[in-house]
Amino acid sequence: METAQGMNNTFRNEETAARHAPGMAMLIGNIVLVLAAIALFVISVIRMEADASDTGTIVLFVISILYGFIIGPFLFAGLKILKPNEAYVLTLFGRYIGTLRGPGFFFVNPFATAVNPTIADQGSQGPKEKPVSTSQLKLNSFSGLNQIPNRKISLKAITLNNEKQKINDALGNPIIIGIVVIWRVIDTARAVFNVDNYYEYLSIQCDSALRNIVRLYPYDASDEEGEKSLRGSSLEVAEKLKEEIQHKVEMAGIEIIEARITHLSYAPEIAAAMLQRQQASAIIAARQMIVEGAVGMVEMALAKLNDQQIVQLDEERKASMVSNLLVVLCGNRDVQPVVNSGSLY
Repeated sequence: METAQGMNNTFRNEETAARHAPGMAMLIGNIVLVLAAIALFVISVIRMEADASDTGTIVLFVISILYGFIIGPFLFAGLKILKPNEAYVLTLFGRYIGTLRGPGFFFVNPFATAVNPTIADQGSQGPKEKPVSTSQLKLNSFSGLNQIPNRKISLKAITLNNEKQKINDALGNPIIIGIVVIWRVIDTARAVFNVDNYYEYLSIQCDSALRNIVRLYPYDASDEEGEKSLRGSSLEVAEKLKEEIQHKVEMAGIEIIEARITHLSYAPEIAAAMLQRQQASAIIAARQMIVEGAVGMVEMALAKLNDQQIVQLDEERKASMVSNLLVVLCGNRDVQPVVNSGSLY
């Protein structure tokens, strides 16, 4: 019980709104103040040339230098621009202070640092991509980690297309299966602080969930058995797969929008044998249908002959006629008719 409570405390990070001011007002105000400080610096220099011992001039000189060349330029670091479906996760000296969401121009604490776990270098040299294994992760609708700008967290719907995997189904047959998952970040604090890299975390959890779900179903099942299968119950399998992945990535602040199977086939080592099995099943089903139809046609023919009294057939001739009709109707080749000009006896 104590262990479970400890886990809950570890992953208690929740997203909160960051405090901010209008960016445009701060930009214009700071530019005006910087220009005023520069003008004050020029004036103080001129006055100091005339009277270097004036204390007020020295104070103005120091203030103009501090604001015009240090404080003013530093305040520009607090200006942030966001496009739709983008967010900044801000920390101040290692403490999470909130998430900046929504399109617009904002001003935040210049000491605040934006955090993105998918970027390896959080220093001043600019963002560098954290390497992600292509066998684990491919982002189709997203343009890739190379274009994640300025440590922003994307809130858009993203497509994850994992590599195909070889997994054993419920009957132990090895199959090749691939899935596509559409997801998005809904809680930036969880995505950034609860897991090391939410891209890789999602990819690994998708692989794990896929293996858990595939082991519950056979690749295929006959219609008579009524058993659910990966091929015949794709919608239900996809829904269970979505629920399984969502449960695993809940703590990472990720919402699974859709999960679908994109590829399903037997593994190469058993594909030929399974193809022969499917062909045999199809031939048996076709033959069964042909026999049922032939028996009905023979029964109809005998009934018509008897009702219209075209010919009187004893049991032996009926048996011979049934045999001939079944051979004609069930044969794979064209019939070669034989004309009998004499009696059967």
